Amino acid sequence: MIQSKYTWKITETVLPEEFKKLTKKYKLDELTSNILYSRGIRDADTIENFLRPSLEELHDPFLLHDMKKATDRILSAVENGENILIYGDYDADGMTASSVMKTALDELGAEVQVYLPNRFTDGYGPNLDVYQYFINNESIDLIITVDNGVAGFDAIEWAQNHDVDVIVTDHHSMPETLPNAYAIVHPEHPDSVYPFKYLAGVGVAFKVACALLEYIPSEMLDLVAIGTIADMVSLTDENRILVAHGLKELARTERAGLQELMKIAGCDFGKITEETVGFQIAPRLNALGRLDDPNPAIELLTGWDEEAATSIAQMIDEKNNERKSIVDKIYQEASEMLTDDPVQILYHENWHKGVLGIVAGRLLEKIHKPIIMLAEEDGILRGSARSIEAFDIFKALDSHRELFIAFGGHKQAAGMTLSIENVEKLEQVMIDFIMDNNIDMSGKTVLELSGTCELDRLSLSTINNLEALAPFGMNNPKPRFLVENYKVTQSRSMGKDNSHLKLKIEQNKAQIDAVYFGHGAEELEFEQAETKLAVMLSSNSWNGNTTVQLMVEDAQAVGIELLDIRSKQINFPENTKIFAKNELKHGIMEDVLVVDEVPSSHTGLSALTEALSAGNKLIYFKNKIDKNYYLTGSGTREQFAKLYKAIYQFPEFDVRYKLRNLADYLKIPELLLVKMIQIFEELGFVKIDNGLMTVEKNAAKREISESKIYQELQETVKWQELFALAPVKEIYQKLTEK
Repeated sequence: MIQSKYTWKITETVLPEEFKKLTKKYKLDELTSNILYSRGIRDADTIENFLRPSLEELHDPFLLHDMKKATDRILSAVENGENILIYGDYDADGMTASSVMKTALDELGAEVQVYLPNRFTDGYGPNLDVYQYFINNESIDLIITVDNGVAGFDAIEWAQNHDVDVIVTDHHSMPETLPNAYAIVHPEHPDSVYPFKYLAGVGVAFKVACALLEYIPSEMLDLVAIGTIADMVSLTDENRILVAHGLKELARTERAGLQELMKIAGCDFGKITEETVGFQIAPRLNALGRLDDPNPAIELLTGWDEEAATSIAQMIDEKNNERKSIVDKIYQEASEMLTDDPVQILYHENWHKGVLGIVAGRLLEKIHKPIIMLAEEDGILRGSARSIEAFDIFKALDSHRELFIAFGGHKQAAGMTLSIENVEKLEQVMIDFIMDNNIDMSGKTVLELSGTCELDRLSLSTINNLEALAPFGMNNPKPRFLVENYKVTQSRSMGKDNSHLKLKIEQNKAQIDAVYFGHGAEELEFEQAETKLAVMLSSNSWNGNTTVQLMVEDAQAVGIELLDIRSKQINFPENTKIFAKNELKHGIMEDVLVVDEVPSSHTGLSALTEALSAGNKLIYFKNKIDKNYYLTGSGTREQFAKLYKAIYQFPEFDVRYKLRNLADYLKIPELLLVKMIQIFEELGFVKIDNGLMTVEKNAAKREISESKIYQELQETVKWQELFALAPVKEIYQKLTEK
């Protein structure tokens, strides 16, 4: 069934004349201007800042809580030759944040080491054993956390008690109680006056770098762009500035490792966008931390040895391919474990905990329920959670830390370690949170659509105009549009395992291609059903030609899907309602109906009519006919006359054995001949006894039309003609019209 994954919210904008004047100097078309206005960017200053983001608009880093205290301590450590440890995180944000901090400290001449914790042996955040090792064996005097720390109580407490200061730089959700660190630099600190709360971990590290160096090190912005995009924070305000300039820096980066990784990933250096990071660079960096030791990433991002960079980049790409294979396998296994419960907690001893966040994210799109994916080992569960917008999973679980060995995260994502015996308690806590806060779990995530899109008004210049609104991301999504009232002229599956769908659609004589990833199995439905699409605009280059292409984000059927499978060898879904043998057999999928066989009686026709009217969303019309009377007709006057003449020629006739001979002699189909003989018997023209047909010579003269069998046959021919030849929409309408 073509069902929408999201609730569509369509914004239709009427632009004030004053606003049109403001955007005229930027040469924006009406479509792009509408989007700008609908996103609240409406006065001269905000338009200028949005369309031409400037590094001069970055906020003063010393507005961040404890920034002065933190930088003074770092500068003192550099001056005194103290050994500094940067303690990062194993994801792309943590890798880039650590690299930014290292680059800044290297520039100051610091004695600095970097350690990215291993997801499997160290877990997320400050690890007491690791802290003890570096302090006792590496003579570390100062620890700076990046992209972690606000939840690291024990390790930070131990370090501080052993005369090693810990400076926390982080952006994750703040727990009720903060660790006893020397300084905490965090945009959401309760005592902070920082005007922007949504920096990524790398953004916070960059602000520390700016404060330490006393200038804006723009050459680091390539790393800032990668970490900010990868961590999916709000791409507004300061993040927009950092990413917009960072993508330009990324296109001309001189980092040997980053260059090599981008080449292997197939990046187009002439067109570096947020999608380059989101789909090509960040997944590869994350794959390293998901499957192995993340520390080679620091050498990749900060080193200058080309040979080493090539080796690390190739290794990372191999890890990414391995990650894809593992994710696909776990996704299939987890899909089979889903239940109807409002929250899903799934665990398995053979699952790789490094990729569970990815799988949870995919399943969240599928089921729209909070989901926790865990790997079990010796009774201990480790994994990740993803949640819908309505359910704040960090808030739901933060006050129940007694259930966890480790826990941390955001509103819609979290990581955790717990004992298997606490699973039921965890599930109950989540359900209680839903009940206590009266959370509506039935609604789908809202998908914002920036108006309706007419195909004949689309061109490559439209796409170029929309790029003025980039970079796109959280809180500044790539524009999506509604497309409706079109005709599908071609529908075909494509890609690996035919898993994707490509449509050619037509509207107002304009034709355009549309691609819908992951929906190749719905080729027939899109070909036949009336649908509408939520799309993003893109371009497709092939053989030197570049054309507009639609990327389908979501789709929904208009009304009931009526699918004609009369001439197709297709397996319809199992567990559906099936109409056959003049009756309805119910299945688990009560909103899907298969008309397998055409009814052969008035009772069957009534039963089918009732079934067709019973709240279906999808109806398959196979329409198998047992006896094809629509091909023979109900008998012509000439055919009945020929039969009448023949029975007088053969006053006694054995219909059991010679019926076929008679049919051949009269050139009347045997199927029809049987009905004609039954009609003659009903009208008293013949009598049949033990298969022997004899003529009633004194029979009264009667019209063939008087026969009920003939009348029923005529009706049957009409039904069968409808079911065999008419469009399925006509079949449905005729049978359901009141």
